[in-house]
This record gives sequence, structure tokens and C-alpha cells, in this order.
Amino acid sequence: MGIVRSARLKPPPRIPSWVLKVVMAVTGVVFALFVLVHMIGNLKVFTGAEHFNEYAHWLRTVLQPFLPYEGLLWILRIALMVALVAHVWSAALIWRRGRASRGRHRRPGMWVKNFTARTMVVTGIVLLGFVVFHVLDLTTGTAGVAVDTFQPATPSTAHAYENLVSSLQRPWVALAYMVSMLALFLHLAHGLWTVVSDVGFTGVRLRTVAWWVAGVVALAVMLGNILIPIAVLMGVVA
Repeated sequence: MGIVRSARLKPPPRIPSWVLKVVMAVTGVVFALFVLVHMIGNLKVFTGAEHFNEYAHWLRTVLQPFLPYEGLLWILRIALMVALVAHVWSAALIWRRGRASRGRHRRPGMWVKNFTARTMVVTGIVLLGFVVFHVLDLTTGTAGVAVDTFQPATPSTAHAYENLVSSLQRPWVALAYMVSMLALFLHLAHGLWTVVSDVGFTGVRLRTVAWWVAGVVALAVMLGNILIPIAVLMGVVA
């Protein structure tokens, strides 16, 4: 009986670290593509309320009647949620294993040299908090987070422009948005660069190209998104 009980309580096999790194790499690329496309879409705010609201409405009605209202959005939301859980879970396991393998002693001077690497946990937590706030603010319009004038979308209309502008007219929200974009730059730049190593490529030329691509994409996403709260605070977008 004791042998049978022990066999039942046997812990699951340890997932290899390389598998966790591949999961992080794949989900990281998914998020990078999403924030890049999302930033390009957000820049439509500079085309005016009518065009931006039409774009927001189109996102909810695309592929109708093949898909129901907001069908594609919900598919993307579920896919991103699964990717987020996998990304955070893999990151937590790798971080815990890394701390355990280093022990008490740390190599001096490495924190400054690898600033983006050392702050990945911090920037990741900041971004996770920002995502939660962003959804409550501009997607669900939750009281206490969104503005009192928040207008939910309907099958016939969208008020994304008015909701976005009203939210970013609050200075503390605009500042939090810009700080979060700086965290996104640091997280995205390092994450995209490490994808090459995590999937097994070690060539010097490829790593150099990856470093430049990571930096350019991360910088473009940060600057494109930061332009929006600055424009709202300056009254350019109102």
C-alpha cells in the first residue's frame, strides 16, 4: 500500500529550462508583434475622432457575419491571455532557478553591465500592472479607473477616441502611460535580442542583426505610443 501511495504522489517531471526559454521566446515574439501593430493602430488617433472611431468599430465587426460581433477580438484576447500566462509562468520558473543556481554570492559589477537583463522582472511587473489598468480603463470602463464620461462601444458605434483623450487628459494617467512605455522599451529590447539565443542561434552576425532589430522595434513602439499622451496634454489631440 505504501509503495502504491508513493507512486501516486510522485511529483511531475521537471520541465527543462530550454523548453521554458523557447516558450518565453515564442510568446515574447507574439507580444512584440501585437504591441507593434497596436501602436500603429493607436497612431490613427492623429487622423481625427471620426476615423479613429471607425477603426475601433471595424475591429469589432471584422469578418462578420462569419464571426459574431467582437468575435475576432475575443479570439485575439484569449490567445494573448494564454500567451501571457505561459510567458509569466516560464519567466517565474527561470528566475527562481537562476537565483537558486547563483547562491548567495553575486558577481560584482554585472548589474550595471546588464541593466536591461537585471530589470526584466521589474519591467515585467510594471507592464503587467499597466495591462490590467489599461483594460479596466479603456476596455471595460470600470468605475474608479476609467473616466466618468466613459462610453462603451455598441454594435453600431464606437467612442474609442473620446475615451482615450478623456483618460489621457488626466496628467497622472498620461505620466503612468509614458513610464510604462519606457518599461516596455527596456523589456522589449532585451527580450527580442535574447530570442536569438533562446531558440539556439549563436552566430555573431545574426546576434548583431538581432540586437539592432530589437532596439529599432522597441524604440519605435515606445516613441509611437509616447507621442499620444504628449499630444493630448499639449492639446494637439483633443
